[in-house]
Amino acid sequence: MKIQERIAALAALGEVIDQLSDEEREALYIKASSFNNWFTRDNVESALEGVKLLLDRENLLRWVAPYRLDPVKPKNVGVVMAGNIPMVGFHDFLSVLVSGHRLHMKLSSQDPFLLKYFSKKLVEIAPGFQDLLNVADLLKGMDAIIATGSDNSSRYFEYYFSKLPNIIRKNRMSCAVITGHEKPETLVSLGADIFQYYGLGCRNVSKLYVPEGYDFKDLIENVQSFQHVMSNHKYTNNYDYNKSIYLVNQEPHLDTGFALLRETQEMVSPISVIYYEFYKDSNDLQEKLASQKDKIQCVVGSSETGISGVIPFGSSQLPGLEDYADDINTLDFLENLTDRNL
Repeated sequence: MKIQERIAALAALGEVIDQLSDEEREALYIKASSFNNWFTRDNVESALEGVKLLLDRENLLRWVAPYRLDPVKPKNVGVVMAGNIPMVGFHDFLSVLVSGHRLHMKLSSQDPFLLKYFSKKLVEIAPGFQDLLNVADLLKGMDAIIATGSDNSSRYFEYYFSKLPNIIRKNRMSCAVITGHEKPETLVSLGADIFQYYGLGCRNVSKLYVPEGYDFKDLIENVQSFQHVMSNHKYTNNYDYNKSIYLVNQEPHLDTGFALLRETQEMVSPISVIYYEFYKDSNDLQEKLASQKDKIQCVVGSSETGISGVIPFGSSQLPGLEDYADDINTLDFLENLTDRNL
């Protein structure tokens, strides 16, 4: 398959997603949630909307334009998929297939259904993908590896796949910078960055940087519309547990009624907890962010912050094709496989 054929088929998959009937969407939700109770109807729907945007034909054409993606000898690329949010590995799925290499994906036990389902749909659209797409239990005989996991699992990946060209991702989190001048609707958008997918994604905001003397009253008031997260018993269990720990240990915290705010320099907060840290001025803020660069996936805020690369409130869960995880250009990596001595 040539690059034009692959793009046409992938764009057609986006149209298939767009045209799913209510019955088909409900069936997808029921099946996905049977493997993972975090995969609610709204979260699966949100994931599908995000995937559909990635599969826009014009977006795909702009994305691949700078690259040579018709390898003479396609390589076997193994991808270890995460499963923290629905279809979280789709960008890797898309990258390998659009590059013309053969995808061997090891699905997470937390999300073993959705990508497999849409793989079959893609093969129905373009049977040529049959030879480029495989679901694997073990990744043996690979020419390259892309793996996403925790800091602990990354050490295993680095040991096991050290002799192969690889992209190995570790734990990341996202943060937001508050200036104190945010409008109510901006704080509502921040709520989406925090609570969508119950905060389970690496692009979910789990840490706030706030100016010294910041009054949290407006923030707490404007995120109340997200208290529906408590309808998920797993989230509620986390909230109750963390609240009891803070109360027993007499740790200072703020309570929204469905989330806890705690001051700390730590970055990765537990589910239902939002960490925050005060900053004195712009220089202090820049230093704090720079010191945590290797842990931050994205920074949410306004242009007023002066932070390079900051993304608008409410957009953390809508990454574009060029928003590469861990700032590692996946297409560049895949293109260069054809030039390696493998």
